[in-house]
Amino acid sequence: MSGSSRHGLAVTDVRSRDYTGGLSRPFVTSRRSVTEVTGILTEVELDDGTVGHGSAAQTFAVTGESVESMRAAIHGPIAEALMAGPVDRGLRGHADAIATSCTANTSAKAAVDVALHDAWARGLGVPLAEALGGDASTVLRTDMTVGLADPEAMARAAVSAFEDGFTVLKIKLGRDQRADLDRLKAVHEAVPDAEFRLDANQGWDAKSAVRIIRAIQEAQIPLQLVEQPVPKHDLRGLAAVTAAVDVPIMADEALNSPQDAFEIAHAGAADLLNIKLAKCGGVGSAMAIADVAHAAGMSCMIGAMMEPRISITAAAHVAVAHPAITLVDLDSAEWIDDRALTGGYVLHGDRLHLSQSPGLGLEPASTEGNER
Repeated sequence: MSGSSRHGLAVTDVRSRDYTGGLSRPFVTSRRSVTEVTGILTEVELDDGTVGHGSAAQTFAVTGESVESMRAAIHGPIAEALMAGPVDRGLRGHADAIATSCTANTSAKAAVDVALHDAWARGLGVPLAEALGGDASTVLRTDMTVGLADPEAMARAAVSAFEDGFTVLKIKLGRDQRADLDRLKAVHEAVPDAEFRLDANQGWDAKSAVRIIRAIQEAQIPLQLVEQPVPKHDLRGLAAVTAAVDVPIMADEALNSPQDAFEIAHAGAADLLNIKLAKCGGVGSAMAIADVAHAAGMSCMIGAMMEPRISITAAAHVAVAHPAITLVDLDSAEWIDDRALTGGYVLHGDRLHLSQSPGLGLEPASTEGNER
């Protein structure tokens, strides 16, 4: 993580308010079905009046956090750790204070950490990506997710996404092995020119994963990668799948920290790593995971849960800032009726263009909600 050029970085206030955003269509995986997103919007204010923005979504199935638990962590140990320390400890010291303020609570930590980084980069007068050492003019290519449904519905969703300019599709599978193959065949027949990333969301065991991946290859359906085919704690099973097939295997739910990245790389358990700020606790931890991957000769994807524009923008800045991050999965804000902030980035088809404004380049669009 880059350090601040300012001698001090005094945090004078940490604020939050709840948000709820409806989805344009249900988001269905092998683990959950979502029709709206609820979470927390955060603000960190510095002593010079600079305000940064962050956010976190309630995701019981992944981080185990609720809006209530995130609010308690943000206004309890996280805010106390930020404002109790010396003003001259700079960005790194403040980020470390967030990380060590309490156990777990990674989404709450990420919400405040992102707001801190936004405020820091705004104070420097540059986009966050540039403050982290990247080039904010870099254009990213994201995929679009096709949720789990019957084959015909998934085929229709794939056609709609492809017609909107998304040529890489992330296909949710993992509920039933035989039906999964039928689903993918239907999608491939509907959009034969698309590229496919499969996400089983821990829905298979190792033997089943190998069987279905090989069946997909026999059906001559080209795959970019397969994400988290087995349960997150089954590192041995993940390694067995990685060794048995020639399709790149990506760790997602199994990856929550730089230590996890090291263990996955050391075990040869995956070819790729999926970094999500909400799982690892923020920008610094995400960059550290990418550092581990880079040292191990692995590439990373930057992804997100079903999160609003703030979180997606922050993840995009991290993607631009680290050479190990070569893939992007940042479509979730396009599903959400998100009126909290504007700016940050624009999408032209599947091409994501970051704002060149300081920090995350986001501005408030509404003050609805309960501020604390």
